Amino acid sequence: MLEVGTAAEEPCLRADAARNRARLLEAAARLIAQHGVAGVTMEAVAAAAQVGKGTVFRRFGDRTGLLMALLDHSDRKLQADFLGGPPPLGPGAPPLERLRAFGVAVLYRYAEQLDLLLAAQTEPTRRLSHPAVGALRTHVTMLLRQIVPGADCELLSQTLLASLDPAVIHYQTRRCGMPMQRLEAGWIDLVARVTGTRPPH
Repeated sequence: MLEVGTAAEEPCLRADAARNRARLLEAAARLIAQHGVAGVTMEAVAAAAQVGKGTVFRRFGDRTGLLMALLDHSDRKLQADFLGGPPPLGPGAPPLERLRAFGVAVLYRYAEQLDLLLAAQTEPTRRLSHPAVGALRTHVTMLLRQIVPGADCELLSQTLLASLDPAVIHYQTRRCGMPMQRLEAGWIDLVARVTGTRPPH
């Protein structure tokens, strides 16, 4: 007869699952550090973590799911910074200053993880509906409603975030050779034009 686990055992199972997930992500991060994003396959991660390939597929679904999970920690840190971190990115600064700081923070974070972000990008519908992207969009919309309450802030937030798309940043920095300082200045200028305000001196 099969033995059914008691409720008291379930937290242990969840803890084991969390440890296994962390172990797999650590293995994937090591592979990226050693071989770049191209070195991250489900088979390679399974071998590096010394588990069966099926375990990796059950945990993450596919390679994109694995890469998205790797980005999750960074996404959570960014959200913590703009929701509760120090100003001007976090609360306590005027909304216009927060919007400027937000774009700059996202810009540099994306530039640092560009290869991983591009490899993790899925088809647009799935990518744009991801909770992390939704959190960014909600935050920008909230700031815009404080700066330009009469505007279509939901649509404007999508327009602003489109300028921070990893594929756009890749094209600008690696194909066009634009320095990050130019992209940062471009974000500040775009915010000023969208909000009808003056850029800082």
